[in-house]
Amino acid sequence: MQTKDYIFDKPNWITRRLWWCAGVDQYFMEMSPMQDRVKYAGIGGIVLSTGVLAAVSGGYAFSTIFGPKGDANDYSLTASIGITILTVIFAIFWGLIIFNLDRFIISSTGKGDGTDSITKKEIGQALPRIIIAVILGFAISAPLEIKILESEINSELSTFQKKYTQTLNKETDSLFKQKRLGLEKEKIEYENKKLEYEKNLTIFDQQIDELVKVQQAEMQDKRAYGFGPVAKKMQADIDNKRAEKARFIELKKSEAEAIQKQLNFDNDQLNKLSDDLRKAYVENEKSSHGYDGLLKRIQISHEKGGWVPWVILFVFLCIETGPIFFKMMMTKGVYDFLVENHNKRKEVENGIFREDFIYEGKNGAIHMEKWRYLEVESAKYEKINKINSTNKINKEIIEHWENKKKKQISEDPNKFFTEGDESMNSNNA
Repeated sequence: MQTKDYIFDKPNWITRRLWWCAGVDQYFMEMSPMQDRVKYAGIGGIVLSTGVLAAVSGGYAFSTIFGPKGDANDYSLTASIGITILTVIFAIFWGLIIFNLDRFIISSTGKGDGTDSITKKEIGQALPRIIIAVILGFAISAPLEIKILESEINSELSTFQKKYTQTLNKETDSLFKQKRLGLEKEKIEYENKKLEYEKNLTIFDQQIDELVKVQQAEMQDKRAYGFGPVAKKMQADIDNKRAEKARFIELKKSEAEAIQKQLNFDNDQLNKLSDDLRKAYVENEKSSHGYDGLLKRIQISHEKGGWVPWVILFVFLCIETGPIFFKMMMTKGVYDFLVENHNKRKEVENGIFREDFIYEGKNGAIHMEKWRYLEVESAKYEKINKINSTNKINKEIIEHWENKKKKQISEDPNKFFTEGDESMNSNNA
C-alpha cells in the first residue's frame, strides 16, 4: 500500500503475529507509518515472551511438584512418560492462560490523555490491570527463579536432606534402642524362669542318680545275697523320685511351654528388630527426599540467594507491567487516529454520537457530555406519535357516538325512559 509520497512496506508474517499479540487491528496498522508498527510489534513481542516464559515456568513447577523425588544432586532421576506428557500439556495450557490475560490487559489499556506523561488519573484507571500484572509476575518468577539458581539450591537441599535423614535416624535409633532394651529385659526374665525350671529338673536328676549309685554300691557289697530287701527298698525310692519328677514335669508343663513360647517370640522380635531398623532407615531417607518440592526450593532460594531472587522478581515484574506503562506513556499516533476516526464514523453511521455542553457553574465552567442514540430516539418518537394518534382517533369516535345518542334522545325520549335494570340496559345499548 502506498500514498503519494510514502510507500508502506508489506509486513511479514512475524510482524503480523506480533500485532495480533498486541491486540491491534492489522487493517489500520498496515496504513500506519513505521513508528506505530514498531511500537505495537514490540508490545506484542513482550506479551508473547511472557506467555512463553509462563509456559516454561508452569512446566518446571509441575514437574517439580509431581516428578520423582530423591537426592537433590541425583541427576539420574527421570520422570515417567505419563508425567512428562502431563507436564507438557500443563505448560502449554498455563502459557496460553497467561498469554491471553496479558493480551487482554494490554489491548484493554487505553492511551490515557494521549501524552507521554503518566498522570495520577491514568495510574488510577490502570491500577486494576497493574495489580493483576504484578500477581502474574510473582506467579511466573518463582519457578523460574529456582530454575536459574538450581545448582546452588540442589547443593543446599542435598545437605539439608542428609542432615534431616541423620536426625530421623537418631530418633529411630533411640526408639529402637528402647524397644530392644524392653525385649531383652523381658527375655532375661523368662530365661531366669526357664533356668529355675531346668534347675529343679537337675535336682531331681541328681537325687535319682544318688539313689542309683547307693543302690549299685549296696548290690556290689552283697553280691551273694543278690537283689535283696534293701536293694528293693532303694529301687522303690528311685521309682518314687522318678514319679515325683514326672509329676513335677506334668505340673509345670503348660508353664514351661509358655516360657519357651515367650522366649521364642522375644528372639524373633529381636531378630526382626534389625530388619525393621533397616526398613526404618529407608523410610527416613524417603521422608527426607520428600523435601524436594517447590516450596522448599523457594525457601532455600530466598535464604541463600541473597539479592539475586529479588532481581529476578523485579525483572519479571517489569516485563509484566512494562507494556501497561508504555501504553500510558505513548502519544497518539496515526494508527490511533485511524481507529478513532473509524469508530466514530461507525457510531455516526449507526446513529450514535456525542454532544458536548458547557455550563457556567459556581466554580467556573462545567463540561458535560451526552450520548445520543438516534435509532432509539426514533423508535421512541414513533411510539409516542402512534399512541397520540390512537388517542385522537378514539376521542373522535367517542364524540360521534355521543352526538348520535343525543340525536336519538331528542327524537324519541320515551324510548330511553325505563326503570331499574331495564334502564341501565337500554342506556348502555
